[in-house]
Amino acid sequence: MDERKLSILGAIVEDYVATREPVGSKSLLERHELGVSAATVRNDMSVLEEEGLIMQPHTSAGRIPTDKGYRVFVDYVAQVKPLSAPERRAIQTFFDGAHDLDDLLSRTVRLLSRLTNQVAVVQYPALRQAHVRHVELVKTSETLLLVVLITDAGRVDQQTISLTHPQEAAYYERLRERINRVCTSRPVTSVGGDLEALLDAESELTRAAATEVLDTLGELLASRREDRMIVGGVSNLARGEQFSREVGPMLDLLEEQLVLLRLLGEMHSNFGEVDVLIGEELSSVSGDALQRAALVGSAYTETAGAASPSSRIAILGPSTMDYVTSISSVRAVARYISRFIG
Repeated sequence: MDERKLSILGAIVEDYVATREPVGSKSLLERHELGVSAATVRNDMSVLEEEGLIMQPHTSAGRIPTDKGYRVFVDYVAQVKPLSAPERRAIQTFFDGAHDLDDLLSRTVRLLSRLTNQVAVVQYPALRQAHVRHVELVKTSETLLLVVLITDAGRVDQQTISLTHPQEAAYYERLRERINRVCTSRPVTSVGGDLEALLDAESELTRAAATEVLDTLGELLASRREDRMIVGGVSNLARGEQFSREVGPMLDLLEEQLVLLRLLGEMHSNFGEVDVLIGEELSSVSGDALQRAALVGSAYTETAGAASPSSRIAILGPSTMDYVTSISSVRAVARYISRFIG
């Protein structure tokens, strides 16, 4: 398709997103400096309609983009809008207050839903691709011990044990040092055997105490919390009149975390890039529930290959969303998260 027709398609998408009204050739010429005659605009609009990129919702109306039209717009026309200095400072300040990974990701969905007025989704970093940064053992009382696992992704998992074979605090300090010697900087998936070997150095008096600590740590290492997600901005669905008929199925889908994870799994862009799935492109996972929806997402963790999938953030909204703002916001927020957990 030539550049002129792409420019006209871009103008139609821009005007329809802004007004939610079908766009005619007259209004295009009034709002945009297209540099061509009205007859040329009408002819090009006819070609765009023949190619399935725009459609006439009813007779005597202007034209609106189709899903195919949005796809071409995203692929060939839309340009990423850089954030202004005040916007960058606001995001930085918003994230600066985060005190742990849970708080950071909670802030992420709130921020992203505000920036885009869409539903925001964030996937926890996958524990299986992480490395152990540190293990901490904290005796909080005579019979309670806090076991803390910290990974290089900034994720913190912890569990409190009710000790059945309590030892002095100094014992747990020594055990912590031995655990960190075999675990630190190792992939979380490869340290299980070394933890079991630590028991060989225990005396009969301390073996039971070590076992309850190492068993708990093993449970944290085997945790499947990489399948956890946070969703925010669901109330934005109710504000979009274009989406009113789809709100029920959409809300049902948002309750199904597995479906959301599979949707994110359909995205294959590398770190720093943005994926956009529109309408029928979502149907292989969601059926008809998202036939008038779009998903814009980006990885915020780097990956070494297909065996170590990236963790992603995304926004979900109507296919009539403002793609320029959505793409820019998702890309920017993904980069900020990456810096904070890196």
